[in-house]
Amino acid sequence: MVLSPLITSHESFEWIKKNNTLLDYSINLIGFPFDGTASYKKGTRFGPDSIRNVACALESYSPFFDQDILNVRCFDLGNLAVGTKQTSKDYLETSNTLKTILNHSLAMKNVKFVIMGGEHSISYTPISCMLKKYPNLVLLHLDAHADLRQDYEGNIYSHASVIRRVWEEFGPKHKLIQFGIRSGTQEEFQLIKEKKWLIKKAPLFFETLKKLPAKTPIYLTLDLDFFDPSVLPGTGTPEPGGYDYPVFEKILSILKTKHLVGADVVELSPPEDPSHISSIFAAKIIREIILCLAGKEELG
Repeated sequence: MVLSPLITSHESFEWIKKNNTLLDYSINLIGFPFDGTASYKKGTRFGPDSIRNVACALESYSPFFDQDILNVRCFDLGNLAVGTKQTSKDYLETSNTLKTILNHSLAMKNVKFVIMGGEHSISYTPISCMLKKYPNLVLLHLDAHADLRQDYEGNIYSHASVIRRVWEEFGPKHKLIQFGIRSGTQEEFQLIKEKKWLIKKAPLFFETLKKLPAKTPIYLTLDLDFFDPSVLPGTGTPEPGGYDYPVFEKILSILKTKHLVGADVVELSPPEDPSHISSIFAAKIIREIILCLAGKEELG
């Protein structure tokens, strides 16, 4: 599938090749630069290219995994074309474009994706596609916010409602695991408590991940405000009380032994951190997630 009509030109990663064609046995990056429903400050639309721009500050080699991303069959497909006004219509049209790409990949061999936001609303389409592909998918939601509102200011596809929307599409064997949630409405937390989705303590969360069967498909949706703003200030809606990078490394070490089938990384807002530290942080996270998607052996 040639993607050039669907994808805009974009900045280059230092250690990931550009491509405009979906290939079998590949891991693919796609940017979804949308922040039209941002409720605090806009700016996450600049996330994908900021990550690309700062990637040169990082090595391609990961000491944590003792693997080099240059040995992984990974491609940067570019950014989805989003209308300049960032309206609900733009969101739906761009989401349909992404859906077309993801659905096409379902008939291919071992094609995986990392979607870069943008705000958290962009996660709806990739998660929805994975729910349809895997009837026993585990959705791993790392975030400061519950994102379970029925709607936000009348918009049912708001970033504040994304997990609610995908939960409505759950089948009987789908599972949601939340970690890091520390902000939301009373109604959201009542639902979380009723469904027992949230794990509050890190040791219990690690053990829960470890106990997942090795072949169970897992999709990771990571809102960068999962991290404490003292270590990652450049997010759309920062929330004190978050985690640091070593906690995330522990999560990565467990996911490396599991069947991770896709991921999205959202809510990087470069204007909120002119130092670019948050963008470098996000670029490193994406490098490590790609190596997790490659599995125990390098995909090359």
